[in-house]
Amino acid sequence: MSLLPDRDRDRAVELVQQAYADGRLGHAELELRLERALTAASAHELAPIVADLPDDVVRLGSTGGRITREGDWLVPRSLHVESEYGRVRLDLSRAVIRHSRIDIELWLTYGGATIILPAGASADTDGLRTEWGRVISRAAGRRPAGGPHVRISGELTYGRLTVRSSARPVHRQ
Repeated sequence: MSLLPDRDRDRAVELVQQAYADGRLGHAELELRLERALTAASAHELAPIVADLPDDVVRLGSTGGRITREGDWLVPRSLHVESEYGRVRLDLSRAVIRHSRIDIELWLTYGGATIILPAGASADTDGLRTEWGRVISRAAGRRPAGGPHVRISGELTYGRLTVRSSARPVHRQ
């Protein structure tokens, strides 16, 4: 039996909590699954707890090109973006956002990223590690009532991240 990494346990807890928030689990099922996830000792024990829960993760990657999402696109609950030398632009101002919290994990070696939030959204960049990079956030850091919250984590080695808000209201479905 192998030890269970904290990130795997944390991910399972997030999936269970999101399923409850989305109305797919009742309170009793939430409590049961959380207890089992928090006490799981291996990936084998953790797997059945989240097997029926969707893992809404999209992975985008580039070595030297651009990664751009703009217009009317469906924002996943979790977005993992890796770019070695390119630029990243994620414009959420006209996107369809179904989740109250969105996790964006950025791994940028060189280059930079711009994230544009819809009006009424907030962003937290506390989980982002920089070496020689720079983070500029002009968005609200505290989650307002009703607006989506974007949690940004990852690493900017030499890159730069700019987070700003748009005047456009969020498009929910």
